[in-house]
Amino acid sequence: MNKALIGLLLSSVMVSVSASPWTVDNKNSNVNFISTKKVNVAEVHQFHTFSGQLDDSGKFSLSIDLASVWTNVEIRDIRMKEQLFEVGKFPKLTLSANVDKEVVNSIAVGGTSVMDISADLTLHGITQTMPISVTVAKLSENQILVVSTQPAVINAANFELSAGIEKLREIAGLTSISQAVPVSFILTLNR
Repeated sequence: MNKALIGLLLSSVMVSVSASPWTVDNKNSNVNFISTKKVNVAEVHQFHTFSGQLDDSGKFSLSIDLASVWTNVEIRDIRMKEQLFEVGKFPKLTLSANVDKEVVNSIAVGGTSVMDISADLTLHGITQTMPISVTVAKLSENQILVVSTQPAVINAANFELSAGIEKLREIAGLTSISQAVPVSFILTLNR
């Protein structure tokens, strides 16, 4: 009787462990974007604070604190927060998508799978649906790596950010700043 009870308890513990959500490890992940000014001068920037989760049903969510933007130039960071992102009104960028959990669960440790997903991106108060291609690598039973297979290109006009880009261009005295912004990411998720 005791062996059956212990077996039942261990089974329920194992089910609850495998059903726990995957959580984005902020310290071992990064989200980058590239801005292009004066036609051919490209610079890589990043966000330092974000969080996310892949739950048991396959729902993925990511929230990026736009005030954590880092461009390696303090005054530019301030201008982007105030003039472009308007973090006082729109503090977060959010992304949500449904992921095929069966595919994720079927990846062997050390294996990978490429997935094309449809994601809802909310930025500056506007939500757009866009395709995103990712490679998922299972590093261990409790850790996966999700990497953008190719950059997602965000068009600033689709999120009513054109006026902010124009303000930044004027303040910096630049001839141009591109409205097409490639975004890439490496997300480590643990459970």
